Amino acid sequence: MDYFFYAFAVLLFAAVILMVEGGWLLWSETRGGGAMRIARRLRVMSGGTDSEGGTISILKRRRYSASDTLDGALQRLGLAHAIDRLLMQAGVNWMVAQFLAASLTLLCAAALAAHAWDTPTLLTWALLLGGAGLPYGVLRRARAKRLGKIEQQLPEAADFLARAMRAGHSFTNVLQMVGSELPEPLSGEFRIVHQEINYGVPMNEALHSLAERVPLTDLRYMVIAVLIQRESGGNLAEILGNIGHIIRERLKLLGQIRVLSAEGRISAWILGVLPFAVTAMMYLTNPEYISMLWTDPEGVTLLCYAGAMISIGVLWLRKLIHIRV
Repeated sequence: MDYFFYAFAVLLFAAVILMVEGGWLLWSETRGGGAMRIARRLRVMSGGTDSEGGTISILKRRRYSASDTLDGALQRLGLAHAIDRLLMQAGVNWMVAQFLAASLTLLCAAALAAHAWDTPTLLTWALLLGGAGLPYGVLRRARAKRLGKIEQQLPEAADFLARAMRAGHSFTNVLQMVGSELPEPLSGEFRIVHQEINYGVPMNEALHSLAERVPLTDLRYMVIAVLIQRESGGNLAEILGNIGHIIRERLKLLGQIRVLSAEGRISAWILGVLPFAVTAMMYLTNPEYISMLWTDPEGVTLLCYAGAMISIGVLWLRKLIHIRV
């Protein structure tokens, strides 16, 4: 009885910590002060249309499944829209139904593996959570990698826009030039903007959609600069050149911060992985000795305390080395 109670307590503690951190990150990215100011400025510049009521009907709607019935059911779920946004930002060609099917398949595979190996309850829950969350982790990594590439390309894109506009090209033609001259993935996003404008979408709404698809603060500043210039006038080429310089300097500062915080990141990885590596090595060399941790009630108590302290330490180190610039 104590074994299940302590296992449930550890899982509940980890779930609460992850839920709080995930909720805070989601709120800061979507409802935080900076995000709200940018969204409000974008809504004002785009004519007051919001993200839910300003859907462009002439554009092709993204399908969530190859089946019409399942697609209609998923379209009514808010979670499916969040998953589709993640898939779009990660740049993968999956559908929401494929993502859910992959998560369910890995969950079943983890359950079968846990049953076949007769793993302890705590390890069984870890396998189930790892199997179900593996596709989400892969998408988050792909999204971060793609957004990082776009962020590195933004200074070059801003300078390209500024030079092309100084040469006398219109902004629409400049978008087409960026979509054909610059490398992926940024060029693909600008091609989408140019195609939407050609389809008849107002430029304000097309740029607003770009800011929604690529949630980068630097790109949103570029969009705001273009929208303000269209409303009030001004030298857009000079503004874009200044923005490109600011983005380049910010990326340089961010690189210096990553170098200075490298020791903290390595420490977080070592402190997080070392206990599990030592446990696995001891289980392979002397399983009777290490098995006391999950067969004896006092060992289960020690595992609970160890898991809680490791989780707190890793989260605290992550908070210390994660510096926003």
